[in-house]
Amino acid sequence: MPLVALAAFAVSAHAASPTATRTVLRTADGTPEPAQLRTVQNGRQFDVLVRNRTAGPLEVEVAFVEAENMRSLPDLPTRAVLGAHEERLVARLAVRDARLPARHRMAARSAPGDPAATAADVDYLQPFAGSAAVAQGWFGGFSHATGESRYAVDFALPPGTPVLAARAGTVMQVESGFVEGGTDPALARRANVVRVLHEDGSMALYAHLAADGIAVGAGQHVEAGDVLALSGDTGFSSGPHLHFAVQVNRGMRVESVPFRMEGLDAATTPVATGAPGAGGR
Repeated sequence: MPLVALAAFAVSAHAASPTATRTVLRTADGTPEPAQLRTVQNGRQFDVLVRNRTAGPLEVEVAFVEAENMRSLPDLPTRAVLGAHEERLVARLAVRDARLPARHRMAARSAPGDPAATAADVDYLQPFAGSAAVAQGWFGGFSHATGESRYAVDFALPPGTPVLAARAGTVMQVESGFVEGGTDPALARRANVVRVLHEDGSMALYAHLAADGIAVGAGQHVEAGDVLALSGDTGFSSGPHLHFAVQVNRGMRVESVPFRMEGLDAATTPVATGAPGAGGR
């Protein structure tokens, strides 16, 4: 899933024949980037607009990759936090000298969530009924060594197990349609996921879901215990499981945070690298 992604587009312009461009940004693996850039000619200037394609807050940074005979107000890079489905003017570009050729390439990267949010200290429900082994816990050596997964837990669930909302919130993002799973690192961003935004601005990530098992849509409100999807084995995974994490945006950087869940004391114990059924993203 493109938690933070980089993409670029190019616009070449002479003052006499400027070009406006709309670009759906894509990550390196081809999945849609949550932010969409749009440039619109406004007299002798170009308005740079960014649209949030998710149903929750998104922090976006826009920057020049290269610029020839161009200036920007405000100076780039610049950041903005956009609300659900919001489009906003983030910069205006202009040609410095109309007698000379002008061109530019821009890049945008994004991170879900509002960087001002703070995760509340609450109790989470188990995201499934019954019991399941913890295949990989906090600081697990197989795939929980990065900030976005450091406090994640992998539950060894058989494929097709109903995945339940551990806390009420709004479905912010859904990625589905991926069918592959395995330990090839190239699969790291190709898991089916549901991201739920909580009232405090934190987000729960449910990952490695079945390709055809998503039961909710972006923008839908869910209560704790509602069915979100069916578990699976998609993306970077060494066996069927549910990857669960509570995350916040730390300023263009998504970080997992500790959480409380009944019966989950073992989550704080690292799991050996390569534990059966371990995996995550």
